[in-house]
Amino acid sequence: MKFELSYHSFLLVLLVVVGVYTVLTMNGSTSFQLYRPTPAPDCTGEISRRGGIKTETPTGGSLSAAENLEAAPAAAGALPLKARATDSPSPRTTLANIVFGLAAGFEVWDKRKGYIQAWWRPEMRGAVWLDKMVARSSEDNLPPLMVSEDTSRFNYTYSGPPNKRQKQQLRMCRTAVEMFRLRLPDVHWFVVGDDDTVFLADNVARVLSKYDHTKFYYIGGISETHRQNTVDGCCTGNMAYGGAGYAISYPLVEELSEILDECMERYADLYGGSSRIHACLLELGVPLIKEPGFHQLDINGDASGILGAHPIAPLLSLHHLDRIDPLFPGMSRQKSVEHLLQAAGVDPGGVLQQAVCYSKQQSWSIQVSWGWAVQVTRLLLAPRVLENPLRTFAGWGVPSLDESFGFRTRAVPRDSCERPTMFFMHTVVPQRNGQSFSNYSRGGASQCRRKDALSKINLISVEKQAVHDSWYQAPRRQCCKIIKSSKHTLELSIRTCQKGELSAIL
Repeated sequence: MKFELSYHSFLLVLLVVVGVYTVLTMNGSTSFQLYRPTPAPDCTGEISRRGGIKTETPTGGSLSAAENLEAAPAAAGALPLKARATDSPSPRTTLANIVFGLAAGFEVWDKRKGYIQAWWRPEMRGAVWLDKMVARSSEDNLPPLMVSEDTSRFNYTYSGPPNKRQKQQLRMCRTAVEMFRLRLPDVHWFVVGDDDTVFLADNVARVLSKYDHTKFYYIGGISETHRQNTVDGCCTGNMAYGGAGYAISYPLVEELSEILDECMERYADLYGGSSRIHACLLELGVPLIKEPGFHQLDINGDASGILGAHPIAPLLSLHHLDRIDPLFPGMSRQKSVEHLLQAAGVDPGGVLQQAVCYSKQQSWSIQVSWGWAVQVTRLLLAPRVLENPLRTFAGWGVPSLDESFGFRTRAVPRDSCERPTMFFMHTVVPQRNGQSFSNYSRGGASQCRRKDALSKINLISVEKQAVHDSWYQAPRRQCCKIIKSSKHTLELSIRTCQKGELSAIL
């Protein structure tokens, strides 16, 4: 009898389970669908009414913001932006915990999208925010494309020189908040940039991992040009530029999302989106923490002076590449960026990092800006001199004088033989045990007509030890040694300095 009751009870339970499953799964119920992120409850209705983060596909269909972020990477062969519901929060920041928000414009998209394609990788998370949707193909190496919320309701009263893209600044300053409102899981940082910003993403992740992402942090860089940092109604020397890129921790963006709209109205007279973000964060009492690896590059012309004197800090970003000469002679700007990023794929922390060698016999100072160029100067110059950039560049709307910039510079010598002879990276390959090997070729004909040992060298080879993980916490210039000098070739070795080792003219 007991067996019969148990058997009938089992059948009854089985019928109930089958019935419940049928009810839940019929008519397209989503009860058993995979997890997908949803917009914040407090902004979903507003977004829908304004046509905000709804995106039109190139074929005319419409996707919600969360659907677009999920579908677009898959169409491009990339990983989805969402994490699985079973994923646990990460205690330490990695690249997977960073969401990039890139502000872009429909009119310049075809010209600038190549910069994003150069550094973007499928495993990254982020989106490009446009004022109008553009077509894309499955072969594009691009983040998902989104349409920003309509900002026409906001006042804009900036009275400075007219610019046809001025009102775009209202849209661009909302990038971090619009990313936040997608409620993506396991996000530590939102990193904001422009469509012509090139990020070294691995370095960004390593630098941000130094900070506690559960606290309020606003991290970025200022302009190189003094005037840009002090223009009334625009900028201050304590404001991060969105072109160079800046990072805001998740809890700070969450707080910012509550006040941004009303705060934007209070600062309707400011020019840029970056200045509004800065003003609103100051109302929250959060100052800028400056990281010297973010580069706004508010300069024109030959940037070799700045690139060749990079601070002892990881290279994080380069901006305004259309306004400077290509990074490598004989290449387009796009190819130059791709070439530089080859070095970043081998030793990201080492890119543009200086190592200084001296040849007392020849009276040479040798600066290795690894992954980019080697400069050989026919003078013995101390590191404290070499760290000051040569003024090969001009600031925006200002003469090329030392006081025009926010750092000390050096005048380019009138004697062409006292100017650096440039050798640009030709190839770079990884080797065993964290070593790399790179070659640098002479960059065109020298204006110096002196017939000496330097005039005959046409190739410099560099064997380099990759920077250690601890370097990101406590950066130190690596040491350089001349291994061999022949008639046409110079061989150098770069490695971690030994105890008591100096880069000095001895």
